[in-house]
Amino acid sequence: MGKGYNKSIDYWALGILIYDLVAGFSPFQDEDPMKIYTNILRGTFNLPEHFSSDLIDLIHKLLHCHPAKRYGNLRNGVNDIKNHPWFSSIDWIDLFKKHIKAPYVPEADKDHYETYEEKQLTHAETNLYPTEFDSF
Repeated sequence: MGKGYNKSIDYWALGILIYDLVAGFSPFQDEDPMKIYTNILRGTFNLPEHFSSDLIDLIHKLLHCHPAKRYGNLRNGVNDIKNHPWFSSIDWIDLFKKHIKAPYVPEADKDHYETYEEKQLTHAETNLYPTEFDSF
């Protein structure tokens, strides 16, 4: 509180996202907004029974209350997350190169896209995050 933040908040948000996608609800969910706030500050959350041991480990490491002890913000940086057993089936190079087929592609109403021209994405000339992407 009041200390500012760095990229470790993004790793915390990743933990929230993963939890929410697998559980279907927020880890700090409660009817009382003040209880949600308290749960966030204390890092108090329940883990559904269907979470695997690898997922439980990853969630605990991403939702650590202290940013300096949070996965992604440790000595090995983002590699701690990428090399975690829960992500063992992910080929990060293929993902980066978009060689992995999407597991689900929703049907889209093409009528909504006829008036919009897609722009080709370009790569920046300067890599602002060389250490994060040095293996790509």
